[in-house]
Amino acid sequence: MLSNGALGRVLKDCAEELKDVFTDIFNISLEQAIVPSCFKATTIIPVPNKPSPSCFNDYRPIALTPIIMKCFERLVMSHIKSTLPPTLDPFQFAYRPKRSTEDAICSALHPALTHLDKKDAYVRMLFIDFSSAFNTIIPQQLTCKLDKLGVNTPICNWLLDFLSQRPQTVRAGNNTSNTIILNTGAPQGCVLSPLLFTLLTHDCTTTHSTNHLVKFADDTTLVGLITKGDETNYREEVDLLTKWCRDNNLLLNVGKTKEIVVNFQRGHTQHLPLIIDGTAVERVSSTKFLGVHISEDLSWTAHTTSLAKKGQQRLYFLRKLKRSGASPAIMTTFYRGTIESILSSCITVWGGSCTHSNRKALQPIVNTARRIIGTPLLSLQDLYITRLTRKTLTIIKDAHHLFSLLPSGRRYRSLRSRTTRLRNSFTHQAIRMLNTLSPLHLPTTHIPP
Repeated sequence: MLSNGALGRVLKDCAEELKDVFTDIFNISLEQAIVPSCFKATTIIPVPNKPSPSCFNDYRPIALTPIIMKCFERLVMSHIKSTLPPTLDPFQFAYRPKRSTEDAICSALHPALTHLDKKDAYVRMLFIDFSSAFNTIIPQQLTCKLDKLGVNTPICNWLLDFLSQRPQTVRAGNNTSNTIILNTGAPQGCVLSPLLFTLLTHDCTTTHSTNHLVKFADDTTLVGLITKGDETNYREEVDLLTKWCRDNNLLLNVGKTKEIVVNFQRGHTQHLPLIIDGTAVERVSSTKFLGVHISEDLSWTAHTTSLAKKGQQRLYFLRKLKRSGASPAIMTTFYRGTIESILSSCITVWGGSCTHSNRKALQPIVNTARRIIGTPLLSLQDLYITRLTRKTLTIIKDAHHLFSLLPSGRRYRSLRSRTTRLRNSFTHQAIRMLNTLSPLHLPTTHIPP
C-alpha cells in the first residue's frame, strides 16, 4: 500500500487520468450518503503538548487520513460554507477569512478596557479549557444543528456517515495498535473537523449583555463586566455555559480553566472564588491566551519578557548563519521568519500600550540582528505602525463595524477615554491612525457621497 506521500505524487502526476474516476466515486458517495471505510480509516499519532509528558492528557492526538478523503472533504466544506449565513457566530474567530488571534484578543480586551474606564467597575475573565473538544462531538447532535442551520439533508446524512464507524489505529514509533471503531468525535487533522466544531458551538452565546464570549476554535473566554460588586449575571452566565457544555457533551476541564480578576479600584475587597461543578476555579495573576500573556494589571511585562527570551535564543542561530558565510539576503529572510515574526506576533494588541521598559527589552534584539546582518531593519515601533495600519484597513474593508464615520464622512468618530490604559488600546489607536490617513488610503465605499 502506498504511503500518503507516495500516493500524493501519484495523484498529482496522474490527475488528468484519475479525475473522472474520483468524480464518479465522490458523486456516488454523496448520493448514497455513504463514505467508504477505507476513506475514513485514521491513524492517530500522539504529539506531546509539553517537553516532558507524564500522562495521556499531555499528548495531542493528530489524525493522519487518506489524501483522497482530504480532497473530498474540501469539496464538502466549500459547499457547507456556501449555505451558511456570513453573520453566523460573529465571535468565533477561528477558521474564518480575515480573522486571526489578534481579532479575538482585541474583542476580549476592548469591552474589558472600556468597562474599566467607568467608576465602581471591575472585570472577571474566565479562560475555559475543554478536554479533547474535537473528540467529544456526537454526530447525531451535530447533524441536527446543521439541519436547523439550513444545510441540506443529503449532506447532513453524508456527514453522519462520515463521523460514524470510523476505523482508527494509534501509531507510536514503530508500534501500531489494533483497530477500533469510533462513533463519536471528529479527528484532529481532518479538513472538516474545525468547521464542524465551530458549527457545533455556534449556539454557545451569552445571555446577559454584561458578559462577552470570545471563541477561537475550542479556546473560549468569558469576559464578565462587573459593576458595584454585583456578580449575579456573571455567575449565572458561567452556570449556563456549564450546562450548555454538559448538554453538548463537551468536557469542561476545571483543573486547567483559569480566571483573572482585573480590578483597579482602591481598597477593593477579596473576591469570592468561582465554583464550577463543585470545584473552585484557580485564580491566577497571569495566563496565556492565544499566545499572548494576559496579566491582572493588564500590563505587558510578562508578555514582552517572554518574547525577549525567545528572540535572544534565535539570535544564536543568526550568528551561526553569519559565521557560515550566509549572505545578508538569506540572513534577512531568516530574521523575518524566526525573530521578527516572534517580536511582532499580535503586536497590534500590546504594541500601543506597552511601556518604555517593555520596548527596551525588545528593541536591542532588533539592533543586534541589524549589526549581525549588516542591513537596515524595521524598528519595533515601525513594525507596530505597519501592522496597525494593515490591520485597521483590513477591518474597514471587512465591515467589522468597529469604527463609525462622522456625518462629514471625512473623519472617524473618536472614542472617549478617561485612562491612558484605554486610550492606548488597539481600537483607540486605530481610530487616531485612520484620522491621520488621507482619504486616498481609505475604502471609498465607507465614505458617503
